[in-house]
Amino acid sequence: MPKQVDHVSRRRLIAEAVCHLADEHGLEGVTLRDVAARAQVSMGAVQRCFRTKEEMLVFTLGHIGERIGERVRARLVRSPAQSAGTALGHAATEISLLREEHRAEARVWLAFVAQAAVNEALATTLRASYAPLQETFTRLIAEAADAEAGSGSDAGADGDGDGDGDGDAGADRAALVDPRREARTLLALVDGLTTHVLIGHLTPPEAQDVLHAHLARLWA
Repeated sequence: MPKQVDHVSRRRLIAEAVCHLADEHGLEGVTLRDVAARAQVSMGAVQRCFRTKEEMLVFTLGHIGERIGERVRARLVRSPAQSAGTALGHAATEISLLREEHRAEARVWLAFVAQAAVNEALATTLRASYAPLQETFTRLIAEAADAEAGSGSDAGADGDGDGDGDGDAGADRAALVDPRREARTLLALVDGLTTHVLIGHLTPPEAQDVLHAHLARLWA
């Protein structure tokens, strides 16, 4: 009986090989022959999974986006936050790829971003990868803003009984937050921080400080 091939698993195996090669040599250094060698499969096996190099790169970019999205969802499930604002911080930290264990993934992601500027197929895939991340940010920001506004209303003022109205002021600021706009801003910020860390302009702690300061100002 002919051996059954799991094409989904093989495509993912090849995508991982692409990631390793792109991290070492950039996307221009990725060839079908080298991918086959790194994945320990034949050239024919690669060509049966992907008709062209571009098709292979498009799949790999989508694979990376799915992996980041899965990691965000797992973090939110594994470390349930006390508030939507804290959950937003968890999600932003995962997406920013600032930790050392994600440095190789960040280099590969940004290599794809650069190539997507001149390749519409990659750009389309990149936009599709960003969309669910932005929706996650939008949902968490909306939930956090609702909670902030609700806490101010429940307190009647600032909750400390001195009548100075600080609680109402915080609720008013939360009510003015546009979740979708802030989600776009946050997504652009975490991408930018990743770049600045990779080129050595910021250290990871400095980038984390920028990220946390931005999140704190959402409700300040």
